[in-house]
Amino acid sequence: MTAAAPPAQSPADTDPVARLTRLLHELAGPGQPFDTAGLAALDEADAFPADACRALDEAGLPRYYVPAEHGGALDDFAVVMRLLRAVSRIDLTVAAAHGKTYLGAVPTWIADDAGPARRLGRRITAAEVVSCALTERHHGSDLLAGEVVARPAPDGGWLLDGEKWLINNVTRAGLVTVLARTDDAGGPRGFSLFLVDKARLAPGAHTALPKVPTYGIRGADISGIAFHRALLPADALIGAPGQGVEIIVKALHITRTCCAAMSLGAGDHALRLAADFAAAHRPGGAPLAPGEQDAALARQPHVRRELGEAAAGLLLAEATGLVAVRSLHSLTGEMSVISAVAKAHVPARTDAVIARLLHLLGPHGLLGAGDPHALFAKAERDHRIIGIFDGSSLVNRNALIEQFVRIARGYRKGRVDADGLAEATDPHTAPRPFRPASLSLLSTGGCSVVAGLPGAVAELRERVAAEPAGATTAPSDTSSASGTSDGLRSVLALAERLLDATDSLHEAMAAVRFAPRAVPAEAFDLAERYELCFAAASALHLWLRGTGTGSGSGVGAVPDTWLRGCLVTALTDLGEPVEDAEAEVLDHLADDLLACPPGTFLSLLERPGTRNAPGHPDAPRHPDAPDHRAPVGPRKAEAS
Repeated sequence: MTAAAPPAQSPADTDPVARLTRLLHELAGPGQPFDTAGLAALDEADAFPADACRALDEAGLPRYYVPAEHGGALDDFAVVMRLLRAVSRIDLTVAAAHGKTYLGAVPTWIADDAGPARRLGRRITAAEVVSCALTERHHGSDLLAGEVVARPAPDGGWLLDGEKWLINNVTRAGLVTVLARTDDAGGPRGFSLFLVDKARLAPGAHTALPKVPTYGIRGADISGIAFHRALLPADALIGAPGQGVEIIVKALHITRTCCAAMSLGAGDHALRLAADFAAAHRPGGAPLAPGEQDAALARQPHVRRELGEAAAGLLLAEATGLVAVRSLHSLTGEMSVISAVAKAHVPARTDAVIARLLHLLGPHGLLGAGDPHALFAKAERDHRIIGIFDGSSLVNRNALIEQFVRIARGYRKGRVDADGLAEATDPHTAPRPFRPASLSLLSTGGCSVVAGLPGAVAELRERVAAEPAGATTAPSDTSSASGTSDGLRSVLALAERLLDATDSLHEAMAAVRFAPRAVPAEAFDLAERYELCFAAASALHLWLRGTGTGSGSGVGAVPDTWLRGCLVTALTDLGEPVEDAEAEVLDHLADDLLACPPGTFLSLLERPGTRNAPGHPDAPRHPDAPDHRAPVGPRKAEAS
């Protein structure tokens, strides 16, 4: 007898992001863990979203915080980014609370000791919460000034003493990664890391500090912990004594891409809310009556442009975050530059997008609980803290400035890891395994993403030269110039201006000189300009690799509207000239946004025609959106 073939699985059954998104939709009904009214009530009461976090545990999300080699499911950092982005699209408090375990565990993965890593992996997959305690009340981000100390205990182990403050999830966590001074002299080799298991501490060895009231993510456990000569076993040490700062700095290269994921999800949420509002209301905020679509706020030319500029800004942030997270695998040694750029640019860009949309919504963007538009006000409040997590924009730009000379030298000499760059900018190829040992405190070669810009522009020139006049390049594009060789020429004109600006920027970066702790103000302006060049270069590389085609088949399969919108936005922010006709692409981007079905998102990874695209049966959807598809069946039990 021949066994029957197993039933074919849909993409939503095999893709963890699609599975999670569908589950979030299932759990968004009244009284369910992701009911937005319930989450808003918790926020109003400063209450932790315990049911939502428990639902994510039951869905198996913690498995994606643990590398596959240590017993988890993490083999592609871009998947973690997309999972946390999906949660952040619904509620940033839940994402920040649950995702903290990912951040807290990374130092153990970086230390690359198989025994402790597998033990921690088992705890996390069993839904243990992990926090990471770095900052102190009087020292903030200055880790080398930390006063929490760990001294060798007389009978072995360590005695931990002092207070960590303003720490996410530290009261609720069972495990806490703690940075402590182990050499009185301090300095880069004067600190060590410990994984503290609170269940193994003697009674009275630690005290939970009160929850700190916050402007956003009000329900999150932002608090502190005080240790009172807490005796730690010898195996609590992560890595070797004195390696704490080195391990943390390398860990931040990973965790900062996680912050980018949360920013992108919050930006998606805010942009969708604003677009839906503009499509369903008159100027002034009155709801449209049936048949009054022509009177919609979104039909106003200035509103259409505002929506297009916001959409382009978010796509530029997405390009940055996507390339950064894939670079963890393929450009690992350059992450000291790339992670700093991503953490400085993506939250700041998303803040700017949300501020633009708040201006568009007017008072409807500020209304509180009980108002149908209160979700935007919550998203606006919640996102502000992401720019502070894992180092503020100022801290990250300072880290970038410290590497100006190396970056400029690498750009001048054309140092590009061509294979690594090609892999980082093609999201439809499986990444190479991540190698923690390849992480470096400083990038010796510079940054291939930006150093590869001259090559990308040269490739564009070759494509333009090879295009017969009037040839079609992207038939699915909606703008007037796209779909023809004129569209490709328009891309080239923008890219060449970007290249000129990038050349000049690197000359200015190479000339910066300063004494330690005396960084000139103009250097921060250059760092911000570098972020823009990186973001625009990322968008161009992704486009050339054929983002969204599923086969990396090249530029012809990808509309150029979104790329031109990104380049116009970057050039405008760089202060470079942009013609009015070129800026009209932003209006077309607004049309693309407004054409998305309710609850779907404009994204480089969710283009029309792809499985993740708006309108596709398996498309990611916001749980508040009306769903006219067939009901989702009961969840299948997963094998343990």
